[in-house]
Amino acid sequence: MGLLIGLHSISKAYGTQTLFKEISFTLSDGDRIGLIGPNGSGKTTLMNILAGIDVPDAGYLSRKQGVRVGYASQMPEFPSLPIEELLIANAPKGTDPIESQTRARTLLSKAQFTDFTLDASTLSGGWKKRLDIVRALMQEPDLLILDEPTNHLDLEGIVWLERFLAREKLTYLVVSHDRYFLEKVSNKIIELNKCYPQGLFISEGGMGDFMQHRDAFLNAQAQQERSLAAIVRDEVDWLRRSPKARTTKSQSRVEKAYELLDELDEIKARNKVKTLNIEFSASERETRKLLVAKNLTIALGGRQLFKNVDILLSQGTRLGIVGKNGTGKTTLLKLLSGAIKPDMGTVKYADDLRIVYFDQHREHIPPHTTLKDALSPTSDTVNYRGQPIHVNGWAKKFLFTPDKMLLPVGCLSGGERARIHIARLMLEPADVLFLDEPTNDLDIQTLEVIEESLKEFSGAVVLITHDRCLMDRVCTQILGLGIDSEPEYFADYQQWEDAQVQAASKKPVEKATPTSVKISPPAKKLTYNEQRELDGMEQKIQTVEEEIASLHKQLEAPDVHADAKKSLELYNKLGELQTMLESLYDRWHILLEKSSKK
Repeated sequence: MGLLIGLHSISKAYGTQTLFKEISFTLSDGDRIGLIGPNGSGKTTLMNILAGIDVPDAGYLSRKQGVRVGYASQMPEFPSLPIEELLIANAPKGTDPIESQTRARTLLSKAQFTDFTLDASTLSGGWKKRLDIVRALMQEPDLLILDEPTNHLDLEGIVWLERFLAREKLTYLVVSHDRYFLEKVSNKIIELNKCYPQGLFISEGGMGDFMQHRDAFLNAQAQQERSLAAIVRDEVDWLRRSPKARTTKSQSRVEKAYELLDELDEIKARNKVKTLNIEFSASERETRKLLVAKNLTIALGGRQLFKNVDILLSQGTRLGIVGKNGTGKTTLLKLLSGAIKPDMGTVKYADDLRIVYFDQHREHIPPHTTLKDALSPTSDTVNYRGQPIHVNGWAKKFLFTPDKMLLPVGCLSGGERARIHIARLMLEPADVLFLDEPTNDLDIQTLEVIEESLKEFSGAVVLITHDRCLMDRVCTQILGLGIDSEPEYFADYQQWEDAQVQAASKKPVEKATPTSVKISPPAKKLTYNEQRELDGMEQKIQTVEEEIASLHKQLEAPDVHADAKKSLELYNKLGELQTMLESLYDRWHILLEKSSKK
């Protein structure tokens, strides 16, 4: 593999805050790197340095001559231009106009755009993400940098991005906190974290391999601390017993003892991992049945979102709601919370039910507000479970140090601002938690703590999230919207995803029975029809791949682009075939997996 970029002992600080110090690693052809780390560790800053937007305070970068870097940011914004024109404007200088248009339309088709005249500035957040990725690819980069590409994408968009990255021959570095996404798209994981001697930890493989390698390293480092502590105790005892050193030999041992003390302090500091202390406040309610919804039906703008939704929430219920954008997930949450009324159906609540609602758009905190006032606007204390806690102590539970208390909220990272909202949420006792995308901008360490807290919460939880790992670990039921006209219940996220693949393949979906108990998976043995489908799958895939290859040849013909209507039809057909090919591969994988089980 050819070396693209090398980082050599680079350091970066803002004011008194050191983000990283003397870190080194390389990026080579074929690398598919997932970059992770706690909020505030400098991931975005590091990506800006790699992209040439920022420079390190110390150290240097070596680059292969002529290397091109494409960068897709966290929050892309675009001018008011048709999306095709925007991409063509981002092609490398000197590129033939016809070649630029061909590449732009091919990339837009792969990103599942069907109308190339859409105004880029009016797209939703998820479609802006897709456009920003293909805009970066217009430059034909040797290295693609993706900063939080799954934020603001729905589950369908995340699955599209996974397949897109798997299919394209790209070298990339991606920052993400989505553990399932990283497992599927990475062949190497790098964690930026001051708990490591070099300031980072590099592991070959996906997230599963990383977790094993990291735990083994940290356990070894903890053992090293224990062993070193025992040696230091002996040396300290010797120092206390010995007279002042007068010989060269004893003086050398004194110096060595102090070196060991410094080494022990350093390793203790690395092993001291700060963790959030998150525990949602539950009321003391004894009633088991908290909320009963019957036959909920609603339409917005003349379009029916869903109908005949029945939901029972009891203590310990963990319900996840999934579905494509526009299927009514947030609307259903608002119906259940009483914020809006259904067109049909009823929602009955237990007496004096306490509901806490976490909005995906989050309450806006003015950027000039200090951290202290954001956490406790009216006094120096907060009331948590009936006990007053000083705001500095409350802030410490969320990893905010005293020197940040007077900082404006606008100076904090996205992850830090997300922790402020969780800190405010935890002060409200609840019987039911309605959580609409609560995990945006949170690092993996925080996500793991939230998972445990939600599992221990004694009330009911209704959760909308694009974090599939969180949903699988927390939810006992999944309610899917949008596959058919009526809602369906599933045992877990994977069962929902399998149903989507079957629906895309125009195969009947096995419906799970709505129940508060986990649903048994479908039969493991292939049916006769499934075996016939599996036998013919390779031929179907080959046929579609041949059609795609034929379309590419047609699009390469010079006269095609002279006829705008014909050109657009071909590109739309290309997008449809690529979507069909992805569905066939997914269905093939499901059938193969099922047939391999005895």
